Amino acid sequence: MGSWSETIADAASLMSPWELAAVVFAVAYLLLAIRENPWCWLFAFLSTAIYTVLFHDVSLLMDSALNVYYMAMAVFGWYQWTHGGARDTDSGASHVLSIQSLSKRQHGLILTSIILASAFSGFMLSEYSSAVWPYVDSFTTWASVITTYLVTQKYLQNWLYWIVIDAVSVPLYLERSLNLTALLFVFYIIIAVAGYLNWRRHYLEEGQCLAS
Repeated sequence: MGSWSETIADAASLMSPWELAAVVFAVAYLLLAIRENPWCWLFAFLSTAIYTVLFHDVSLLMDSALNVYYMAMAVFGWYQWTHGGARDTDSGASHVLSIQSLSKRQHGLILTSIILASAFSGFMLSEYSSAVWPYVDSFTTWASVITTYLVTQKYLQNWLYWIVIDAVSVPLYLERSLNLTALLFVFYIIIAVAGYLNWRRHYLEEGQCLAS
């Protein structure tokens, strides 16, 4: 227990106030997302706005660009979660979006897209920019782009993709001395596991209700 508290204290002593704010907002986003609360997107917007600047300052160019995309998706995600469900045939009103599940074919298309996009942008960054860890940075970027869209559509398996993305991101941020952010991504992995289990339970419950 002592080693964990010391690690957190050391990370906190090295962080900037802006990084702290981004971390707090990011945690709030995830905790609300687990509960399928659409207000999670407000905190996502605030956190990613800060990270856009932080990542640019430490030459994580793809991550900086990614957070601009996150900001736009936060707005889109809020709209989808609150108005993206099936429409009532009588009134025309939209229902709250329900959890969906990806097919094997969709998984295959997603993985192929991530690999090809990461290979191309990794090569371009290594040749024409000052980006560090260009292929790793590209992988986390493109995987996050697609997985964020999965979240806006409430696909159950988005949490499984995040577990992989977050695990790869930890050493990347440690190398850039974003210590608290690296620690946050360890926490993200735990939250992603909890999120998957919670959403899976809701998904199965909704399926049982429809079948009855």
